[in-house]
Amino acid sequence: MQEAIAVETAPMHTAFGPWGRLLLRVNQAAAVAGGLVFVGLVLMTLASIVGRKLWSTPVPGDVELLQVCSAFASSAFFAYCHMNGGDVKVDFFTHRWAPAKVHFLDAAGSLMVGLFGSLLAWRVLAGALSVKEAGETTMILGWPLWIGQILMVPGFLLLGTAGFYMARLHWRARRRPPGTRA
Repeated sequence: MQEAIAVETAPMHTAFGPWGRLLLRVNQAAAVAGGLVFVGLVLMTLASIVGRKLWSTPVPGDVELLQVCSAFASSAFFAYCHMNGGDVKVDFFTHRWAPAKVHFLDAAGSLMVGLFGSLLAWRVLAGALSVKEAGETTMILGWPLWIGQILMVPGFLLLGTAGFYMARLHWRARRRPPGTRA
C-alpha cells in the first residue's frame, strides 16, 4: 500500500528541474559529509573507550568533540531526507484521497518545513554570534563554542531551501494528471 502512494503522490527525481537536481546533489553531498563525520566520531569514540580501558588514556575532550561534531552532522541530513520524501508521514487517513489533495497537503507540509528550516538557520546563526561575542569555549579543549553552532547553519539553510522547492513542486503537481511530468 505504501509503495502505491509513493508512486502517485511523491515527486520522482525525474520531475526535478535543473535547479532541483542541483539542490539534490548538494543535499547528497551534505548528507555524505555528515555521514563521514559520524563515522569519524564512532572511530574516535572506540579509540577513546579502548584507550581508557586498556591504557588509561582516553581521547582528550572526546565528549566535547562528540557534541560539537554530531550537531553539525545531524543537521546535514535533514534536507536530503525531505527531498527524498523520507520524512515521517501519517498517511493513514489520506491513502485513498485523490493525488491532487495529497499534493496539496504535501505542499503545505513542505512549506512549513521550509519556514522551519529558515527559522532554525536564523536563530542558530544568531545564537552562534552571541556565543562568539561572549567568548565561550569548551571545558577541556578550549575550542570556541560558536564554531560548532555555526556549522549547523548550512544544513538548516539547505533544509529551508529543500522545503520551499518541494512545496513548489507539490503545488504544481496537484494540477497535473497522474503519470505526467512537471
